[in-house]
Amino acid sequence: MKLAVKDLDIGTGGPLIAVLHSSDAQRMDLHFEDRVRLSHGKRRVVAILDITSSQGVVRQGVIGLMDELVKELGVRDGQNIEVQLEQKPASLQHIRSKLDGACLSEEQLGEIVYDITRNKLSEIEIAYFVASTYIRGLNADEVAALTKAMVKYGETLDFPPPVMDKHSIGGVPGNRTTMVVVPIVAAAGLTIPKTSSRAITSAAGTADVMEVLARVEVPLPELRHIVKRVGACMVWGGALALAPADDRIIRVESPLSLDAEGQMIASVLAKKRSVGATHVLIDIPVGAGAKVWDMERGERLRGLFEGIGKQLGMEVHVLLTDGAQPIGNGIGSALEARDVLWILLGDERAPADLRKKSIMMAGKLLEMGSAAPLGEGVKLAEELLRSGKAYRKMVEIIDAQGRRASRPEELVLGRQTEEVRAARPGTIRSADNKFIARIARALGSPKDQGAGVYLHVHVGDRVKKGDTLFTLYADSSEKLGHARALLSASPFDVR
Repeated sequence: MKLAVKDLDIGTGGPLIAVLHSSDAQRMDLHFEDRVRLSHGKRRVVAILDITSSQGVVRQGVIGLMDELVKELGVRDGQNIEVQLEQKPASLQHIRSKLDGACLSEEQLGEIVYDITRNKLSEIEIAYFVASTYIRGLNADEVAALTKAMVKYGETLDFPPPVMDKHSIGGVPGNRTTMVVVPIVAAAGLTIPKTSSRAITSAAGTADVMEVLARVEVPLPELRHIVKRVGACMVWGGALALAPADDRIIRVESPLSLDAEGQMIASVLAKKRSVGATHVLIDIPVGAGAKVWDMERGERLRGLFEGIGKQLGMEVHVLLTDGAQPIGNGIGSALEARDVLWILLGDERAPADLRKKSIMMAGKLLEMGSAAPLGEGVKLAEELLRSGKAYRKMVEIIDAQGRRASRPEELVLGRQTEEVRAARPGTIRSADNKFIARIARALGSPKDQGAGVYLHVHVGDRVKKGDTLFTLYADSSEKLGHARALLSASPFDVR
């Protein structure tokens, strides 16, 4: 059946959606979420159908197309296209099988990932896939197959080995080890192309923090050139088409905070393999308030990461670290960037915990990449940091990506500040990671780069009544008030 096109001038961000008037749908025996094949000249596209009874959206004889379809078909308002019913993809049957408890083959998982990548599955259908892996789980072979498929249907990078990479499971405020580790490792002559995420529920992601210092949205051809020239990069992975199916899966997972182990492992390892990594260091913070709350789960994840990494041809090493409190003092983009620069410059104000952890992780990567003998990695990392070579490499990376700042004094913090003091004397017994992140977000982080929380104490410190526990930074008094309203309780347990 031929219908006239109406450009709805709305983008979906992925799914290919067409809108039909209910009377036309009834006449063609089409239903909500049916697939329709749209043809214009030699172009053919399969879209997911939405139906409306509003003449204001689309009238009879007209089909409304979202931006993605208009671009795919190369059509304009008023042009006619052919509309036909299309069979639903076979991947939906595979998802049903997983919901029923079946183990999926490499071919079946490949079909699901292909359809996700090509926008052939709706958000609802992807949600069912996510739910099936959350409820039924994925075995090691399924995780490896899912990882391979995510890499196969996306862009990839290829550099001469060894290619180093690292990842933190997250859940700990601060913990900005990447921005110290990458320049140390690159200063030793190893290649480390690092793609990172932006914050979803945290105060800031590595990409948000790096964006204070340099451009992080870098096209793939330019990224290749940067890494070949300076040996490293720190960019936002969302601007690239590396393992794109993973990005759509994460978007579906986020509203329900689903974090199925198999999906998470596949997500991490797919991103690593897509940048050509041969040696990967995984940081799993363990503790109350972290994503991994006990050592038993941490050890299980360690075994899965290392075993599946081996199946994929990567050497993966996992560190189980302290996730019971924030790492570093700054929580928020500019405050965390300042911590990083203080460490790289050897400033006495640098947070000792973040420095120590970063050196330990860099040392392990140096050993994995054979830049240092076994047991000598920490010593070399310390030397590269103390000599200023790591800082100079960081400046190279910043300049290659597009400099915004490279000195602590160039960073702009929130104009509105307030100190929060101890109500009683005692020892800091614990810190609430999620509460601290929530305060920083109330202050405007990560959208407001200068907003956040600066910690003056950590677990184990003794304080007197009236001692400053932390300082709030915001761009407006209104946002400072939002954070103040949360502070009827304290993120620190002082006893």
